[in-house]
Amino acid sequence: MKQLYTLFTVLLFAGCLHADAQTITQTVRGVVVDKESAAPLEGVTVVALKDSALLTGATTDASGSFRLEKIPVGRVNVSVSFVGYKKIFIPNILVSSAKEIVLTIEVESSVETMKEVVISGARRGETINEMAVLSARAFTVEETERYAGSRADPSRMASNFAGVSGTDDSRNDIVIRGNSPFGVLYRVDNIVVPNPNHFAVAGATGGSVGILNNRMLSNSDFLTGAFPAEYGNALAGVFDIRLKNGNNERHEYTAQLGLFGAEIFGEGPISKKNKSSYIFNYRYATLEALVKLGIDIGTTAIPYYQDLQFKLNFPFKNGDNLSVFGLGGYSYINFITSTRKKPEARDIYASKDQDEYFRAGLGMMGLTYTHRVNDKSYSKTSLAISTQYNRNHFDRIIRHVDTLTESFVLDSIYPKQDYFFVNTRYTLSYMRNTKINTRSSIRYGIVTEMIQPLFIDSNLLEPRFNAGLADFYWKKRLNINSGIHLLFQPYFQWKHAITKDLTTVVGLHAQYFTLNHSFSIEPRISFRWQFRPNQSLAFGTGLHSQMLPMYQYFVQDQSGQQYNKNLDFMRSFHVVLGYDVFFKKDVRIKVEAYYQQLWSLPVDTFSSSYNMLNEGSGFDRFFPSRLSSSGLGRNMGLELTIEKFFTKNWFFMFSGSVFDSKLQGSNGRYYNSDFNGNYVLNALGTKEFKWENKKGKNKRQNTIGLGGKITFGGGQRYTPYDTTLSQQYEDAVVVDSLRNFNQFKPYFRFDVKLNYRCNTKRVTHEVGIDLVNVAQYKNILRIQYVSPKEPAPGSTRLAFCPSSIIG
Repeated sequence: MKQLYTLFTVLLFAGCLHADAQTITQTVRGVVVDKESAAPLEGVTVVALKDSALLTGATTDASGSFRLEKIPVGRVNVSVSFVGYKKIFIPNILVSSAKEIVLTIEVESSVETMKEVVISGARRGETINEMAVLSARAFTVEETERYAGSRADPSRMASNFAGVSGTDDSRNDIVIRGNSPFGVLYRVDNIVVPNPNHFAVAGATGGSVGILNNRMLSNSDFLTGAFPAEYGNALAGVFDIRLKNGNNERHEYTAQLGLFGAEIFGEGPISKKNKSSYIFNYRYATLEALVKLGIDIGTTAIPYYQDLQFKLNFPFKNGDNLSVFGLGGYSYINFITSTRKKPEARDIYASKDQDEYFRAGLGMMGLTYTHRVNDKSYSKTSLAISTQYNRNHFDRIIRHVDTLTESFVLDSIYPKQDYFFVNTRYTLSYMRNTKINTRSSIRYGIVTEMIQPLFIDSNLLEPRFNAGLADFYWKKRLNINSGIHLLFQPYFQWKHAITKDLTTVVGLHAQYFTLNHSFSIEPRISFRWQFRPNQSLAFGTGLHSQMLPMYQYFVQDQSGQQYNKNLDFMRSFHVVLGYDVFFKKDVRIKVEAYYQQLWSLPVDTFSSSYNMLNEGSGFDRFFPSRLSSSGLGRNMGLELTIEKFFTKNWFFMFSGSVFDSKLQGSNGRYYNSDFNGNYVLNALGTKEFKWENKKGKNKRQNTIGLGGKITFGGGQRYTPYDTTLSQQYEDAVVVDSLRNFNQFKPYFRFDVKLNYRCNTKRVTHEVGIDLVNVAQYKNILRIQYVSPKEPAPGSTRLAFCPSSIIG
């Protein structure tokens, strides 16, 4: 059967709720709060519109709640206005017959407090965190479902934004402005999550499939540079994710079945009287069906994964709130080579002379207590425990080819490598926010993480691969199973409206790590000048720092000495300048230029081109030799976004970035970083077609959405192999002086998304097809050395990336 490079997903799901007998309607309800103090606002006018026609309206009660009944299904707009606050216009809310729409609307005070200020147009894309004034964007659940090729994964969706690249179809690593993916911070409900992905390895923040399900997410923020002082221990960017609360009035359920497996989602009230609620999602998935259909996923091994997320929410009468949340995932895959009788035509992940048994998991559970101090202040206290788990075992295979049958014959098999990682974190976070007046607000707090590592790694050194070694020898690269280490991160930030058009945010972040007493103080400042109603300029700068991947501090030599334990924080200085303009209410153009200077980067103690910020992607851990914190780096670039928001049944977005990323080795020379693709361009859009069928007294509303995406970017960098030395050592040896000198051909991908949605009397049906890499363009995943024992001795070969490996 011809191999296919197009991955498709068919999803069929249904929710069972009610709608009006004559016309299909739904309820839109929610709460309106002050954006800075989180206090509920009474007397706010909330109206629903279909295009520009008024449907209905309401005012909020003493708890800030509102309810809009009998809203027809489809897309509606919601307008919110209140004296002393900026008017909010929320366009294109998708209303279906299967689920109520529950909104939390945050409105911002106007400096001119005695009159209502009208902001023309929809300020889509603005952040939830009011302290972030540039290099930041909010994203919604609907966006994760609308973008072709995103596969309902927030990380893959983010690769559509300017300054972000993800040109490896097998993983969802996020490369922001040329930085390593391990410089990205994931935060869920104010708690740091080490790596919320399946098939994750230590030292990375990406994986093959995201654990977080898009149905569990509320509107969240994605920040790409010069971020506010409350975010620390990150050099590249921040994913600040919020889990939504469940419906506190009625139970709603969704079941989904697809080629990947099945999942179930549910939400509803725990107590209608107390307005407490629950929400959960469970998924079990495997790619076995794709392999049986002959679709190329890059390997013949079958990956399996499952995950669960939940949140319980308990509001109190005094305005306080307690939420309990959790998420977890488990994934595994076995690459078995020893049982193969014939060479596989293509397997870009399995080793030719090893069996591999890989396991990965993540578990996190936490609670957050929100206390209403007064009408101007609130505080949040969060307590959580998280555990990241990795287990991998390798067996060495010795075999030969039978000349008669031309089949492999297994001679022997023995253990080659084994590692077991458990990284447990206990987190205590406190934050207090106070609205001083309409011009000023402050936020301060501290994040304390207690880290308990368990890292065990043993690798068998074999005489045939190690000159001078007389016998087999087990080398323990890691052996740490005790000790608790603390990371403290206090911060303070102040937002002040200097005039009604000019706003500044000033902050200070500090960081202290008890393991080796690394310490940093990081001042940050940003400005935003709204010099015209539809145009603004922004500027931000500040210092940032990040600790190494935790296991790197405990790598040891044969005597047991942990030779990299005292490495300092990696540090950077960000400068960003941005321009933002809106046209005709639904078109936005955004331009940002940035420069980042990096220092205190780990490099070899001897002269070489190695720099640790080249690590952080792929499925392999990294074990450098003795390092020093003396490396440098720099990133610079220019970004452009042109976006037509979803109005009149269609949207379009173009994002483009040109950038340069360089890292210095211990030899004092600058080289291209592994992630210096130099440019990335995205063009994507969706058009919806609607019609109604009427059968008796009932109506059926139908919608077909057709979307597409084109990505074009610079190819990955790579270092050529020294084939002579590689043959001599029977292992891959690169030409150090040519670090990342070569570059693969440009990356190209064309994706198509087609979905059909039908709203009936009590049920919403949806079928979706996501076609990835429909042009079947072969993007190069990596270059690998073929040992002399392989069919092409002493050579290199390319591994081409399929349209998707897992996900």
